[in-house]
Amino acid sequence: MKNLIDLKNLPQHIAVIMDGNGRWAKKQGAKRIFGHRNAVEAVRQTTEACAELGIKHLTLYAFSTENWDRPKAEVRGLMELLVSTIKKETETLTKNKVRLTSIGDTHALPKNCQRELHESMELTKNNEGLNLILALSYSGRWEIIQAVKNLLKDVKKNELGSEDINYELFSDYLCTKGIPDPELLIRTSGEMRVSNFLLWQIAYTELYITDVLWPDFRKEHLYEAIVAYQKRDRRFGKVIDKEI
Repeated sequence: MKNLIDLKNLPQHIAVIMDGNGRWAKKQGAKRIFGHRNAVEAVRQTTEACAELGIKHLTLYAFSTENWDRPKAEVRGLMELLVSTIKKETETLTKNKVRLTSIGDTHALPKNCQRELHESMELTKNNEGLNLILALSYSGRWEIIQAVKNLLKDVKKNELGSEDINYELFSDYLCTKGIPDPELLIRTSGEMRVSNFLLWQIAYTELYITDVLWPDFRKEHLYEAIVAYQKRDRRFGKVIDKEI
């Protein structure tokens, strides 16, 4: 499948809703955290594949603001997994010239998670390859509300007027400032929803839904998604002349 990819027509930014860990674990007769642990390989392969292809940005929906409402044992296990994975993978990220960044309310994370995340981002900040963005304690609605609050602060300080507000300006108040909107959003597990993810940014993003559960997702599945994306006509609400 990789040989079918047009390297001149790659999406600059791919976003992934990593879904299905719980169902995968249930099939194994195990607890949900078992699924989360086995999903690390999917993250590794997806990151490596994007880096090898020359994708500029990869955003992974790792933990939503709503996920805090899950059972305490699962949340604790997820946080411990996050810390251990970041520790183990930082050297590999640097080897592959991958830069680690994050979006979301990361101050809500446990202190040890914040520390490991910060250290890894510092160690990889000069890497010039793929920008791996972890969406942690993130949701699209949260991000938009935060942007509005910060924009209003600047209006009150007379740094902005209402006439200055447009799409471009508002985008500068989002967590993804300076990052192009994703051209391709992949969701695993077959669910047909965007789950409060990058709501502003995916206005014209191509959606690719696969029934593959996230722990089973591999490079070949990413290649399939990219090939499907490259077969589409991106119209951005416009009409193609030949159809008139």
